[in-house]
Amino acid sequence: MPELPDVEGFRRVLTEHAEGHTVERVEVLDAGVLRDIRPTDLDRAVTGHRLQAPERHGKWLLAHTDGPTVLLHFGMTGDLRWSPADEPRHRHDRVVFVTGDGELRYRDMRKLQGLRLALERGAVERELAELGPDASTVSRRKFEAMLAGRRGAVKAMLVDQTVVAGLGNLLSDEILWRAGIRPRQQCRDLAEGQRQRLHQQMRHVLRASIPAGCVPPRPDWLTGVRDDPAARCPRCDTPLRRDRVGGRSTVWCPRCQPG
Repeated sequence: MPELPDVEGFRRVLTEHAEGHTVERVEVLDAGVLRDIRPTDLDRAVTGHRLQAPERHGKWLLAHTDGPTVLLHFGMTGDLRWSPADEPRHRHDRVVFVTGDGELRYRDMRKLQGLRLALERGAVERELAELGPDASTVSRRKFEAMLAGRRGAVKAMLVDQTVVAGLGNLLSDEILWRAGIRPRQQCRDLAEGQRQRLHQQMRHVLRASIPAGCVPPRPDWLTGVRDDPAARCPRCDTPLRRDRVGGRSTVWCPRCQPG
């Protein structure tokens, strides 16, 4: 599932390959990924406009032009590719932004999310109004205050995009493992030191993940072993446990995460 580091990688794709290019046309190959806009209206709104510096907030990519903004969300299986115009399209390419130098292709197998159009900046803000602060920039003080005032399990809080935007299953489990906190620990029961460790480890994991464009599957990371059939903790070699917290699959170490 694309999380904050993946979407930051998609932002770099847009920046490095498409920024400054004029959209010659928009080809909607599958209207099932469009949200609240028809294919002809998307093409008409964006064609002829120059792509500008993109932004990211949480798991959302904001593809600004000198006119409207296209908001892209990648759901469970989304991707963004820059391809030469003569390269055959993938069967899961859903929307293609054609320029004179190549094509920006939104690809998604499951189509759980998709694209929205904001005709002006105020509309962008309204689309993102329910999101919490971006996980890569939220201050320690604000993060700790959010934790202190929340009910429910800390894992459920971390993946709640209205609380902090950008974290998914992989990042949340990695952060909790590094902070030594069980996923079902109640937010209101976290000690000050635990809240500080959570923020510190969140920043550490994101700093390592963003350049890679993904949560790295390193052997000394939880991410690197969690899918093994008999996964063991990279730190203490204890068999990992699996659970569901807030409807999400969760992996944790009973020894390294005592509370």
